[in-house]
Amino acid sequence: MSEHTDENQTVDRKDDHIRIVEEEDVETGGTGFQDVRLIHEALPELDYADIDTSVDVFGRELAAPIVIESMTGGHPNTTKLNRALAAAAEETGIAMGVGSQRAALDDPDEGVAESYTVTREVAPNAFLYGNIGAAQLAEYGVGGVERAVEMIDADAMAIHLNFLQEAAQPEGDVDARSCLSAIETVADELSVPVIVKETGNGISRETATRLADAGVDCIDVAGKGGTTWSGVEAHRAAAANDRRHEKVGTRFRNWGLPTAVSTLEASEVHDCVFASGGVRSGLDIAKAVALGARAGGLAKPFLTPAGQGTDAVVELVEDLVAELKTAMFVTGSGTIAALRDADHVVLGQTQTFLDQR
Repeated sequence: MSEHTDENQTVDRKDDHIRIVEEEDVETGGTGFQDVRLIHEALPELDYADIDTSVDVFGRELAAPIVIESMTGGHPNTTKLNRALAAAAEETGIAMGVGSQRAALDDPDEGVAESYTVTREVAPNAFLYGNIGAAQLAEYGVGGVERAVEMIDADAMAIHLNFLQEAAQPEGDVDARSCLSAIETVADELSVPVIVKETGNGISRETATRLADAGVDCIDVAGKGGTTWSGVEAHRAAAANDRRHEKVGTRFRNWGLPTAVSTLEASEVHDCVFASGGVRSGLDIAKAVALGARAGGLAKPFLTPAGQGTDAVVELVEDLVAELKTAMFVTGSGTIAALRDADHVVLGQTQTFLDQR
């Protein structure tokens, strides 16, 4: 297969992913947040107007602990989406990650690169982070990752772990050897902090410990409960009449650690954890923070608003903040630090899962 064909394949795959997430049933359940109950404080002794939702991430203050998760880029059709998302992040003071930058690193086409560079153009002050796959680190090295940083003047770089998705993908990269040592090298030498993120299957306590020992600055658990990327690949495989990969993708669509479990486990061994994977509300974010997360991240809920424009994305962010502040108010938490100490209980299957672990 020619290099040019490989480049086109990566670009087209990005467009496929957005279309499938928008049009097909690729949602799972079972984040575990339904089993997390924050204890109501009937006498909060707070003025709602004084509640401070700000949080520090790598020395940068976010207005709220909300992350627009790495979602898209790599196809000219995604430029509009990233422009709206980044402009909203700039306006609301939250963080945003771009989708995998592999397409732009491999393809010199300006339209591909613009789908990423537009983020910094419209969001000169926002906290933006880049994104590259762990499987590609051996190919790109630290120098290649620095190119991804420079592409968007990133404040941090995410290295994503998506090996289940790769296994369900006909053209997937399934050589996972030496990824941890490559991550350790990047974490040690890169000019910006490094976030390691899953893509919908969660990160266990044991893996989080290995990442912490490798010097990773933050862990994004991206647990089970939201978009299932093996399910997305099952749809792509079906369209390509690839029965085996369709079957694998379908079989593993519910695989993974629930987000609440993964958040608890990772927070035990690392002090900077982003909780994502099926996060769908400001209340979910509040629960994640109470479980130990520094911030909560959402992807799919932002996709439709991004297609409508910046104002629609801003409105969703403001809804999330209102729900978060209400949860803080009725738990007597005047700050995010206080919310991290809020009383809560874990019930049902999630507690059973934790007990068995």
